[in-house]
Amino acid sequence: MVPIKPTVILEPPLTQIYSSETVTVRSSKPRATLTAQSSVIPAGGSVTLSCSVEGSAGWKFDWFRRDSVSSKAQLMRGNEANRVISVSQGGLYHCRGGRGDPVYYTEDSSDVTVVEIFPSKPTVTLQPSWTQIYSGETVTVRCEIQGGEGAQWTYEWRAAKLNTPPTSNEYRIIRATESDSGGYSCRGRRDYFFSGWSDIITLTVSFPSKPTVTLQPSWTQIYSGETVTVRCEIQGGEGAQWTYEWRAAKLNTPPTSNEYRIIRATESDSGGYSCRGRRDYFFSEWSDIITLTVSYEPRPVLTVSPSWLSPGASVTLNCEVEHPSAGWSFYWNKAVADLSEKSSSYELLPDGSGTAQDSYIIHGQTHTAGYVCRAGRGDPEYHTDHSQPKFVWSADVHSAASLTVSPDRVQHFTSDSVSLTCEGNFTEWRVRKFSEDGRLYSDCRRMTGSTCDINTSKSDTAVYWCESGSGEFSSAVNITVQNDGNGPILVSPVHPVTEGASVSLSCSLRTQKILSNVFFYHNDKLIQNDPRGELKISAVSKSDEGFYKCQYSGRESAQSWMSVKVTMSGADSSSSPVWLIVGLVCGVSLIIILLLLLCRCRQSKCADKPPDVIYSNIELENFGNKWKHHKPEQSAVYTNVKTGAAEDSLMYAEVKQPKKEKAKKNKGTSSPAADAAVYSEVTSGSSLSNSAAMQADLFFTLLNVFSS
Repeated sequence: MVPIKPTVILEPPLTQIYSSETVTVRSSKPRATLTAQSSVIPAGGSVTLSCSVEGSAGWKFDWFRRDSVSSKAQLMRGNEANRVISVSQGGLYHCRGGRGDPVYYTEDSSDVTVVEIFPSKPTVTLQPSWTQIYSGETVTVRCEIQGGEGAQWTYEWRAAKLNTPPTSNEYRIIRATESDSGGYSCRGRRDYFFSGWSDIITLTVSFPSKPTVTLQPSWTQIYSGETVTVRCEIQGGEGAQWTYEWRAAKLNTPPTSNEYRIIRATESDSGGYSCRGRRDYFFSEWSDIITLTVSYEPRPVLTVSPSWLSPGASVTLNCEVEHPSAGWSFYWNKAVADLSEKSSSYELLPDGSGTAQDSYIIHGQTHTAGYVCRAGRGDPEYHTDHSQPKFVWSADVHSAASLTVSPDRVQHFTSDSVSLTCEGNFTEWRVRKFSEDGRLYSDCRRMTGSTCDINTSKSDTAVYWCESGSGEFSSAVNITVQNDGNGPILVSPVHPVTEGASVSLSCSLRTQKILSNVFFYHNDKLIQNDPRGELKISAVSKSDEGFYKCQYSGRESAQSWMSVKVTMSGADSSSSPVWLIVGLVCGVSLIIILLLLLCRCRQSKCADKPPDVIYSNIELENFGNKWKHHKPEQSAVYTNVKTGAAEDSLMYAEVKQPKKEKAKKNKGTSSPAADAAVYSEVTSGSSLSNSAAMQADLFFTLLNVFSS
């Protein structure tokens, strides 16, 4: 076969050209075509290359490879009949065809680039390692290929908004802005080796929020000795390696941490606190100032209501501290007299330790007593001082200790001699005084034994009571000293007046003890529009309780409170009709039972039998106040009938009934049954033939018992 005659082609097709012009002379020799199955060889894999010459057959192929663009092509395989080969190395490949003898070669094919993937996947790291940074900070993004150390890699970057992506393994962002936020990934390239793309690491650039100074506990008002922690918080800056700067009140060495702990605060710690964060060369803004105020230890204020009470009433204590919502717990104590120290000790009340409520209720208060409170908060707990004692005064004279006043009146003139005497089964006493200005006095100026002698002055207007060495409190009394030497005083009893008793109120001058033409007022209302010498109340009732004052010649006395002590007699008398009805019903029932017994005894000739005793137990319900039932054994009525021979001329009916007088409070026991026994003498003669007379006598006896 005759080889194809080549043809020369000029480009441009000009046979006449001039100096400095360019012309390309091209042979019409055929060109081999190289195609690759893929331009990328996966790690550990291979790709297929195909070489062809268009329009003819019988060709054999030569395969060439270069390691780089500048290197010389090396023959891989020559005179291969197979137009398809498999390669596992990256590089620049081309081929050519040849046939005949001598061999006629085609032109070389164009280069085909095949790259080989490096088996190790790169990693993007940040230095510093914070994925959250702030505007103005500097960060270095680095691409690292494990196992590729020492190789001459170039790098490709997929970075957020990079106009000129770097080819080195580091990308340094100086004075970052929010536009630098986004995902960063990389891969390495070495000749015809490529790594895979790394995983994306996301960088967030933001403007930091303003730091905030907080207090723990959150009280801006604290007291000397308390502990507080001042903390700097940067929202969104968690996990960052911040150091801190403080502008703090009188800090010689401000801390660099985010917390500043003040232990046992003093007033010098008062002031404003602010902070800012620093990270490398970046600074946050200064926080707003928070002002801490340290003041002297507070003293709570205790109030009691009511301050004067009726025995058995409930008393409410209230403890008030500055800033009451600031986490206080409250402690409630009773003041107990300590005569050896001339002071008082404090006993914790039941369930009175660390209550969340600022009030405490005492049920069933019966006597004068003193109370204090204090507050605590924090961990470890900080305690305030105790409050000033506050007293609940009872005018009940039946307490274990009592106080008598001589002369027995509330109001006195200045320079009067007044004696206050403590009474009771105690050897040690002290008289206490609570003045108008709220001061508590523990000792009498002139104490002789159990009597305190006072030469009165205006400052002696106060509430007085006795305290024993064992902590017992007497009733309390008011003493009022008239400062106007020419004005009258009201003569009224110091202690409460028992309901139903009589009382006389009068008006007196220093120079004249008994006055006439006096007007009396009750709760500021004129009692009667005619003057008199004294005000007599023959039977005092609860409605007579209140403030009284007198007026003489246009001058008024001070007013004094007269208390009325209620007795239970009224309540007992109100139940008398009920007892009368119950007594009648029970009496009739008892008579019927006795008649039946007598009839049975007559039928069986009981007179000839030995004497025996027959008991009939009848339970009576006590319909007293509030209709409470007594225990059956306390309300049993026993009828003891003794029968015997003809010579036994007496028969006794013993009736035991509960005593109607109300038991003392908290005692709950009736008088002994013997005190209520009633014996009725019935003459029966020598036989029981006079039964009708005996029945009548017994009926009237029972009627008398139950109606009394």
